[in-house]
Amino acid sequence: MTTTQKPTDTVLAELVQTERIHRLLFDYAFHLDMNHPDEIAALFTEDCYVAYGPTFGAEGRQAYSETLGGIGSFFAATSHHVSNIVVDFGPDLATAIVRSVLYAWHKYTKERPDGHFFGQYHDELVRTDEGWRFKRRELRASGVVDFHVKKQIPIGRAES
Repeated sequence: MTTTQKPTDTVLAELVQTERIHRLLFDYAFHLDMNHPDEIAALFTEDCYVAYGPTFGAEGRQAYSETLGGIGSFFAATSHHVSNIVVDFGPDLATAIVRSVLYAWHKYTKERPDGHFFGQYHDELVRTDEGWRFKRRELRASGVVDFHVKKQIPIGRAES
């Protein structure tokens, strides 16, 4: 059996870009938790598509930005935890398919129980002059507790 190894410079380039992608995901969570809607929107391409549920999302950065307008009044606090990040690059290191695991806690401004979300982000990223940006972001759920979005996109777990 023979194996094909990537040249060291290719491996190094992929490692550097993977860390930059990690930073993008972590910046998104940070800005969401800090109530920075403009900074969140800037992490997306102009022609982005975002789906937080089957009937909740947006097409285009401007439309997406408008969905972020209520995060300061709807949430008293949030805490988003992103892990298990897997990055698959396109052939030229200019695109990437990324999957990550999410746990998110939400404290609402209205009198209601805290909301919990357990699931995954499925992302398509592009490398721009400003760095990596989300072209497509889809949130998929494995479970929720008292979460404000009533219908989720399932993770697509295989049946036994």
